[in-house]
Amino acid sequence: MSGAVCGDPSLQGEYVGHVPGKLSGCGINDAVKISAVSGVALSQGSLMDCGTAKALKKWVETGVKPAFGRHAGGVSSLKVAAHYVCRTRNHKKGARISEHGKGRAIDISGFIMKNGSEYSVLRDYGKGKGGKAIRAAHKAACGPFGTTLGPGSDGYHEDHLHF
Repeated sequence: MSGAVCGDPSLQGEYVGHVPGKLSGCGINDAVKISAVSGVALSQGSLMDCGTAKALKKWVETGVKPAFGRHAGGVSSLKVAAHYVCRTRNHKKGARISEHGKGRAIDISGFIMKNGSEYSVLRDYGKGKGGKAIRAAHKAACGPFGTTLGPGSDGYHEDHLHF
């Protein structure tokens, strides 16, 4: 059953608690599994800490919703490509632990609109009205999140937005 988490009714999900990691440095204290943010559903429940959930909320409200506006009825859902996973950065052996492994990152690969249309970061970034909205939403993430990566950042982030 989903409900308000992190003391915020616009963050819907469930409290999970401690999530241990298999690698040293991985894991989440006081994890939550977010299912929707400010009325925008996530394609899959996503594990993170409350700081990341609150940053995601700010981005949805001040970046995603204004970028897409009423285009195609507005955004109904975010396609989550990745959330918590205990691993190193870019899956490189010997690299530092990824922010994903600490519950402080989420990857978004697409935006589903209320009329059923979908915009993909890989296919649409910067192209047409939907693609320009994705680019604007990506740019708007540079406040709520400390790190934002996407197309043009490096070869690992051409098909999704990493926050």
